[in-house]
Order: sequence, then C-alpha cells, then structure tokens
Amino acid sequence: MSATPQRHRRTRRLTLLAAAATAASGALVAAALPAGAASGGGAGKSRTVDVQLLSFNDFHGTLEPPQGSSGTVTERQADGTTKAIPAGGVEYLATSLREARKGHEYSITAAAGDMIGGSPMLSGLFHDEPTVEALNKLKLDVSSVGNHEFDEGKQELRRMAYGGCHPVEGCFEMGKEFTGSEFPYLAANVVDEKTKRPMMSPTWIWKKGDVKIGFIGVTLEGTPDVVTAEGVKGLKFGDEVETINKYAAELNKQGVKSIVALIHEGGLPASGAYNYDCNVPGAGAGISGAIVDIAKNVDAKVDALVTGHTHQAYACNIPDPAGNPRAVTSAASLGRLFTETTLTYDRQTKDIVRTPVSAPKPVNKVVTRDVPKAPDMTELIDRWKALAAPVANRPMGYISADIPGRGLDAPEKPLGDLIADAQLEATAPADKGGAQLALMNPGGIRSDLAYKASGGEGDGVVTYGESYTVQPFNNLMNIVDLTGAQLITALQQQVSGPVNGVNPKILQVSKGFTYTLDMTKSGADRIVVDSVKLNGAAIDPAKTYRVAMNEFLAGGGDGFTVLKEHKNKLVGVADLDAFNALLAKSSAASPIAPPAADRITVVK
Repeated sequence: MSATPQRHRRTRRLTLLAAAATAASGALVAAALPAGAASGGGAGKSRTVDVQLLSFNDFHGTLEPPQGSSGTVTERQADGTTKAIPAGGVEYLATSLREARKGHEYSITAAAGDMIGGSPMLSGLFHDEPTVEALNKLKLDVSSVGNHEFDEGKQELRRMAYGGCHPVEGCFEMGKEFTGSEFPYLAANVVDEKTKRPMMSPTWIWKKGDVKIGFIGVTLEGTPDVVTAEGVKGLKFGDEVETINKYAAELNKQGVKSIVALIHEGGLPASGAYNYDCNVPGAGAGISGAIVDIAKNVDAKVDALVTGHTHQAYACNIPDPAGNPRAVTSAASLGRLFTETTLTYDRQTKDIVRTPVSAPKPVNKVVTRDVPKAPDMTELIDRWKALAAPVANRPMGYISADIPGRGLDAPEKPLGDLIADAQLEATAPADKGGAQLALMNPGGIRSDLAYKASGGEGDGVVTYGESYTVQPFNNLMNIVDLTGAQLITALQQQVSGPVNGVNPKILQVSKGFTYTLDMTKSGADRIVVDSVKLNGAAIDPAKTYRVAMNEFLAGGGDGFTVLKEHKNKLVGVADLDAFNALLAKSSAASPIAPPAADRITVVK
C-alpha cells in the first residue's frame, strides 16, 4: 500500500571480526591484481572478467508510459538547475535493456521487488498476468519479492511464480493458461508459519562457464505494516540483515563467493535528481534511511545491494563492515530508470574485486522515450488492451486540468484532497455511516489524473481505466468512531514514531478538516494541536467523531497504530466506487477543477 515506510530496527547480533578478516585478506589479493591479469584462469582465459548487472525495482505493472509527473525523472544540469525528462514504458525499457546488453558476454538482469501490485488497470484488471509475461520477455533473471507481491495473498503470489489460471476468474485469454514467471522469485525472510520454511526459494545462483554469482532476495521486515492483514496471513517476516547474513554463509559453503542481495527496502537521497552524486562529500554521505543501517551491517561476503521500496534513485558506494566499497543502488520506480553496475569477477578467488581503486561503479540510466519501441512489447500491450477495452474506456467523469497526485512531492496533494472528498461524500449519509471527515493514506494514490487524453476518449475525460490506476486496491471503506484525542494522535503519527519519524506520511484530508504542520520542529511537535479544526471548530479531545478511511488505514497500516483503536465500525463501499461516484457528478460543461490543496498549512 505504501511506498516509503521506515522503521526501528532491533540491535543487530552480528559477528563481524571474522568477516572483516576474510574480506580484508581478499582485498589484499585483489588490490595487487591488475584487471585482466592472465593467471589462475586457465589457458587462454584472463583471471578477471567483467559481469554486467542491470537492475530495476518497483515496476508496479506499469506497462504503458506513466502519465503526468509520475512519468518523468528529474535530471540535474551542470549549472545546478534541474529539468524533467519523460521516462518509462515497457516498450522503451525493453529497448533500453536490450541495447545495454550488447557487447556484454556476461550480463544479468535482476529486480528488487514490487514488480506487481498497485498496478494500472492494463495489468491490475488481469491480476498482473500481463506484467509477468512482459518481465519474461524482458529476460529478467531473478527478483526478490516486495510488499506489493503480497497484495492478493501468498497463494496468488505462488500462482504468479508457478502459473495456472486465476482460481475465481479463470483464464483470461481463450485457449491459453498462464504459465507464471520464467525467473525465480526469492523470499529468504518470508517464512510460512506452518512449515517454518521460506515460502519461496531464498537464493539463486547464476552461472555462465566458470563464473558463478549468488543472489539472496528479501523484502522489508515491516511488510505486515504496509499490506492488509489478509495479504500476509500465515506468514512471518524476518530481519533483513540476519537473513542475508545467514544465506551468504550458506552460499559460501556451496563455493559461491560472489553474492548480490536484492532487498526490497530503501533509502532517501538528499536530492531527487536521478544523477545526484550520493558519494559526496564521502561514500554514501548523501543518503539516509533504513538502507544505510542495512548496508553497514550486511556481511562483507555480500558484494552489492540492489534495493527499492522508497521509489527513489541512487547509486552509492557505502563501505561494508570490512571497510571495502560496496554498491547500493535503486532505480526509482515504474520502469523510468535502470541501473548498470560492473562487477569484476576474479576467477581464482571466485569473488568480486572490491577495493578503493577497483570498486563497482553503479550508474542510473534513464529509460527515455526517444528510442524505438520494442515490437514484442507493443504487441503484448495491444493484445491486453483489446481485452480490457470494454471496461477501461468507459468514461467516468471530466476534469479541467491535470490533478497531481503520486508524482507530487508536496505534503498535501490535490488528488489526495479529491479522493478524501469522494470518500466523505460516499459515507456522510446517516445510513452510509454518518462520517464527518475522511482520511486517505498517500501511498494509496498510485498516479496523477492527466488532462491530456491517453487514448481516443478526448482531453479532460477520465476513463474507468484511469480512475482504476489512481486507486487499484479495491479497499472497502470503514466508517469508525475515534475520539478527538485519537485523531490528534493519528496526525502526530504522520511525522513521528519508528515508521514515519524519518520519512513522514501525510494523510490527505477531506474538506472542512484543517491544521498546521510545522516542519521547523521535530517529531509529534510538528502538529500544532491548537490548529486542528473541523469546519472551523477546534477538535475536542474528549468528543467522538465519525471518520471514514479505507480498511488498510483502519487496520493500523503505514504506522498509524492509533487508528486500530477505533470503535463502532461500519463497512461501506469500495474506495474506487466512491471515487467514481464523485467523478460521475461532473460533465463536459462542468468539469472538476483541481482542489486548491489548502487544508494543511505547512510551515517550512
């Protein structure tokens, strides 16, 4: 549901001295070894060989180019200014990856989770079968699971991996059965509570000739905090570092010394530009967040960390516990970037050469739209679009201009306000719950609403496919009782606590609910309590209010634990139905204008 949770990590129980000694001795050998040295590799073979690692993350079933600001990346210019570059679309991603592989005898393509889930309608309507098919065509070699892989539960995830038609809706294409992924999904830290074993393979070994590289895949330990309870039922999620270190040792015992960890957890760079140098003034100095703690504690046996989850772009070299540089990368999201990392493999030590003078240098590259489209991806998109067309092209309503949502960094988003208003309108009648206000989690807003037509519907027309892409989770609305004190605590949990203290998650609020967010302060003090009002009246801590929210929030998702303390719950319509009902009240003559986004006063 959410893209950016951070959480408190328990003290790491690590034994680093032995790892440091092993890595240091390997570094001394590597430091004395010139690239391409012809020793120990057998007749006619150089001792070292470069392995190309191409990686991406958080694709979220985005087969077509994402609309609005969600479909651009920020590029920093030489003079310090920035510009937005249109990016993404699987037709262009396929072309970019295929071009990148040319001339590389040894090339691996890997992903760090959230390949599916939270997907636009073209993929989501068919339970992400189109995306898995596209990833197979992309020749993806391996991926970790992410939190969104669990949106529809463990059985559906297994179906994505192993194939078979949907248990309820059956096969979507006449005469065809879904074959599943041709790449392994790794879930080392996801344990089935009944069997006590990983629900899917924990590791995978890539081999070509005498070159072997092991992969370990994990999702964030806090996955249950960002997925509905039903999605993770019967599963236990372990600590990322402890899990990776355990399986790194096992791979070493199997003779695999070169190891890459695929981690669906990430960091927050100091700049939003994809080409920002996060190694200035020192290695990894320009990045913060959960991945930094992980990178500093994952065993030195692991040679690179491919990460994700935060939807940010970074290509850093953070020293491992032995002090040697180690690549830590993330390629933003939605297929707008991919990362290229060169791993120098030593045939004698069977390890990756990592020294201050010979460290992997990862580079993030833009998936631009000025390259030819991959014909096989165009065919795939057209085929599934034809199946979706009767539903997807149905007009839902009209807008007068772009309504920014997912692609906007501001705490309050116009599309967030519109969604909250729709939820309030759907639940305000006494027989629908009697809601007085609505709260919407920002991570549940999956795109912008673009004024420009995406097909033949005409500018300003919002189709069902577009509204579905904004809210694809089909969460039911919950209307509950909360005290004023609990409401204020919920606002404070936006900017404090183990999950949101580092990376705030600002709830989108319905009209009439206002307050001041003072970002010059820290933690819970950022909420100016006296400013919290409903329709101009101060919130009374002792009074009970009827509040509408989706079932994910009502279950305490995204760190809003106080919302689980609600009473008198009434289950209402699906969130998408509420949104479409509001859109349906518009017309070509009276379209919806972007809300002013003036409900939260932000002090910077």
